[in-house]
Amino acid sequence: MKKVIIPSVIAKTQRELDDIFAKIKNTARLLQLDIMDNIFVPNTSLDFDFWLPQSEYQFEAHLMIESPEKWIEKNWERVDTVIPHYEAVKNPERIIESLRSKKRKIGFALNPETDVDQIKDYLDEIDQVLIMTVHPGFYGSKFLSETLSKVRKLRELKPELDIEVDGGINAETIEEVAEAGANMFVSGSYLINSENIQERIDILRNKIKTD
Repeated sequence: MKKVIIPSVIAKTQRELDDIFAKIKNTARLLQLDIMDNIFVPNTSLDFDFWLPQSEYQFEAHLMIESPEKWIEKNWERVDTVIPHYEAVKNPERIIESLRSKKRKIGFALNPETDVDQIKDYLDEIDQVLIMTVHPGFYGSKFLSETLSKVRKLRELKPELDIEVDGGINAETIEEVAEAGANMFVSGSYLINSENIQERIDILRNKIKTD
């Protein structure tokens, strides 16, 4: 199963977003957009009418917001994959059907406290699961190694599932996460706050032996 390093993007203005894209340029193909509303999590990010350089990247939207359905209705064309938090989804079947009809990939994100059994019935209908390995809302939050038990459980339940982890992913944690069974690794502060993103991505790739 292919292993992928995914930089995550938090921005409060278009200028800040443009600066991040300039820094990331030519280092990664898939980027995660962190959408926050200061309700579901105590922070805001990309809560404005942002512009994206569509030709250069694929995007997944990690919706850390109270009303993912409203965001999807307005913004689904901007991204390739939509990952709402299961805790905020009112009707999982409806949101899966909606995104499938729009030819978009769909995943569910789970907070550290949410058990994977809650999404067990949907694993055959979605493309990926995002396990939060921190309490969401900020770059640089504390890595919670106990959440990796959910990664192991998911890998047993559905061996071919894309399992993504987000939070505290760096050179010290990524090997443990990969050994638990994850194959998609979202990294925020470790990459974005560095002077050389490509160098940091190469370090992570070497740790998990991926191209």
